[in-house]
Amino acid sequence: MIRLLFIGDVYGKPGRRVLTAHLPGVRDQFDFVIANAENAAGGFGLNTESAKALFKAGVDCITLGNHTWGNREVFAWLDDERVLRPINYPLGTAGKGFSTFEVKGERLTVVNAMGRVFMEALDDPFAVMNTLLEREDLGSIFLDFHAEATSEKAAMGYFLDGRVAAVVGTHTHIATADARILPKGTGYQTDAGMTGPLESVIGADPEGPIGRFLLRTPHRYVVAESRAQLNGVVLEVENNRTLRIARYEYTEPH
Repeated sequence: MIRLLFIGDVYGKPGRRVLTAHLPGVRDQFDFVIANAENAAGGFGLNTESAKALFKAGVDCITLGNHTWGNREVFAWLDDERVLRPINYPLGTAGKGFSTFEVKGERLTVVNAMGRVFMEALDDPFAVMNTLLEREDLGSIFLDFHAEATSEKAAMGYFLDGRVAAVVGTHTHIATADARILPKGTGYQTDAGMTGPLESVIGADPEGPIGRFLLRTPHRYVVAESRAQLNGVVLEVENNRTLRIARYEYTEPH
């Protein structure tokens, strides 16, 4: 049995701060830690400073999303098996969409895929997952499904139910209250939430988003400066099934 911690979208300096302060103290409770870090560098992309800080704190694998290319330093990391961009980018795109790790003598495959509803039109993530699952050497499979629409995330969960250990969504930065095990044994949560500033609009200082909604003109989004919250999901997986799943939450003290 592998005990996993999946950490939702790490957003900017506040997200890195709460993760690097909190994770080392609880790291020995988990066999493997995955973090979505597509917003780790100032809210857009992943840079070397962010990647090094997360790995030093105890993260084993980083997943990305629609801001994969938000910082050019990411290219220095795309050959590292610990850094994954969405698997449904076209063939020939730099990087990889899945990696397989040995954890406690068991195989664990982490996959990153991106939805298409209200998102960039990449290759079909359902078809790409079907192709991947033709392999027989993956062990227990964890999918970070980076998508906007809750319906697309739920559909992916049921589409893969019984074929992967877990499907957990990212991207909307708001943790959902639906952590559960689907009928055929796949752990599921629509969105893991955000690891970043609590007093914000999905990570940004409220002034920018409010101005955009009020005036319908471009406004600069700035990472909010407030105490931060770490949101995630804890799973116990074995033989490509989830035995237990629960939300994980930590908030910095005042």
